[in-house]
Amino acid sequence: MFNQKRIRDYGVKIGRLEPGYYNAITDVEGVTVGHVTLSQNSMQTGVTAILPHQGNTFREKLIASSHVINGFGKTMGTIQMKELGTLETPILLTNTLNVGTAVDTLIDYMLARNPEIGRTTGTVNPIVGECNDMLLNDVREKFVKPEHIQQALENTSFEFQEGSVGAGTGMLCYSLKGGIGSSSRIMKMEHGTYKIGVLVLSNFGILSDLRVNGKAVGEDLKEAILQSYKEEDKGSVMIIVATDLPVSERQLNRIIKRSVTGLSRTGSIITTGSGEVVIGFSTATKIPHEKPEQLLSLPTIHEEDMDLAFRAVGEATEEAVLNSLVTAEAVVGRDGNIRPAFKDLIEEFKISLI
Repeated sequence: MFNQKRIRDYGVKIGRLEPGYYNAITDVEGVTVGHVTLSQNSMQTGVTAILPHQGNTFREKLIASSHVINGFGKTMGTIQMKELGTLETPILLTNTLNVGTAVDTLIDYMLARNPEIGRTTGTVNPIVGECNDMLLNDVREKFVKPEHIQQALENTSFEFQEGSVGAGTGMLCYSLKGGIGSSSRIMKMEHGTYKIGVLVLSNFGILSDLRVNGKAVGEDLKEAILQSYKEEDKGSVMIIVATDLPVSERQLNRIIKRSVTGLSRTGSIITTGSGEVVIGFSTATKIPHEKPEQLLSLPTIHEEDMDLAFRAVGEATEEAVLNSLVTAEAVVGRDGNIRPAFKDLIEEFKISLI
């Protein structure tokens, strides 16, 4: 993952389950991620694109679900996703006031690849999530343009950067620099081996609450650096969960709800001003857009398999948040506002994470 030093490189091992090859959402086969980063002076923002598979997502939809932990957010497309249980576009993440641009561009992206939309079939349901990066980014300027979103969509990869990149460029986490983080877990069951991958856009929490694998690291740092920083949690987090586990949308919804356990283990109390939204999909079954003559066959796991998936999504979410912190670079943004990098503070104050 671009030779970035991640949380495991500090000797921290989260949970019991093993990660996949990339230890990222892209361990789920077919999933790719792309960023466009806009970082100059008061422009500290960007866009992140997640392609759920490498085919045409409109014509081959995926089982999907969403869950609102705390509804302080401005997502697009989750109502229909929750109702129909399917995903039919890539997923975009950006800042709050660029949601409209992202939606419009994603619609154009889908129209160009599906001439039947709005002619011989219905419309399309674009999926866009956001967090507010206004402390470091001049959000009113709406720097993210259609060409940036197209570039992110068209340049995805199995390997991608984390931290202060893409949609995470201007985000904060636990009063420090946050952003993009990812992790995965392998689930071995009697009928096969499966993966769950998580990508987070972290923009939440106050430093004094931060815990690393149960250790109250935030308390160790609080007194040292917070003289000039106000502790106030008015951020958000977007959590994207991918899996190749065969599940129904009901089962998937139960799984993605458990991402909150990973957030909580990092110290989050889900404050009133912080929006936590989860979007999940399974690549195990593709649902054709056109109605076939035969019945659809949708294999699903047994309910007794669910606990392993619950554990996996919690562990991957916890590690993804920590990766978003430890890979982020310090940023000086709008009006000279600055947030330090966790990795720099670890070194400066000789903080042990284990």
